[in-house]
Amino acid sequence: MHQDNNKISILITNYNKIKYLRNCLNSCLDQNYKNFEIVIMDNFSNDGSQLILKQFEKKCTIIKKKRVHNEPAINQIDLIKNGVKFCKGKIICLLDSDDYLFSSKLKIINENFKRNKNLSVLFDIPIIKKKNLFYKMKLRNFYNKNTWPTIINTSCISIKKIFLENCIKNNLFDNYSLLEVDFRINAISKFLNFKYKIIKEDLTVYRTGTGGIMSRQKKYSKLWWIKRLQAHHFMRTNLEKYKRGYHSFFDYNLTRFINFCIIFFGKKSL
Repeated sequence: MHQDNNKISILITNYNKIKYLRNCLNSCLDQNYKNFEIVIMDNFSNDGSQLILKQFEKKCTIIKKKRVHNEPAINQIDLIKNGVKFCKGKIICLLDSDDYLFSSKLKIINENFKRNKNLSVLFDIPIIKKKNLFYKMKLRNFYNKNTWPTIINTSCISIKKIFLENCIKNNLFDNYSLLEVDFRINAISKFLNFKYKIIKEDLTVYRTGTGGIMSRQKKYSKLWWIKRLQAHHFMRTNLEKYKRGYHSFFDYNLTRFINFCIIFFGKKSL
């Protein structure tokens, strides 16, 4: 696939988000930076999304890909893995189809990458939209040395294509069925790569309460604790691979104990 060093690819993943899809696509087409493409990876939506996509097919590359797993996180990662192959830009902006962009996003992203040649990943802090209310995400512990970082969501990640390809090649997107792509890229950037930057301009609106991946993972639920143990294992495995220590022992052991209880009492209830 030919790569245009000045082109930015917007890689959108979609599954049954018809309610938000048109707004998402229009926000991409409304960018004041003009050298870009839109690649849409659709998981064979069955909610009528195809009718919306057909209206944009002359302005976007639309690829349909079957779902490969019961877990939404793995399906999204699969779409991204395959979507990268169709991206011609040196920079890829990831975007969930229920979120949308401010018109200045691509221009500001391009300027930041041009000024910082060594950057692998740019994060912008989202404006969160919950129902009809907007508020700025609070970045509390991104720099905390002892745990994984505050997770900046997928739609606020702009990443060099070559770095994303290397993450895929090095199996950093494999296994751990509950871990979303944004957790993985946030953790890799902070603990393994270090070539990231967080910019404060308002570039992305992140919607909550849309039935997305996080909607079924209520805090302190069984699924939340299982996912948390997967996150610990992901961190430990990759830090040890690169000869770096992992220091979150109390949280890790507490999470292991709670997972043991979940399994033990789950078997007793059968």
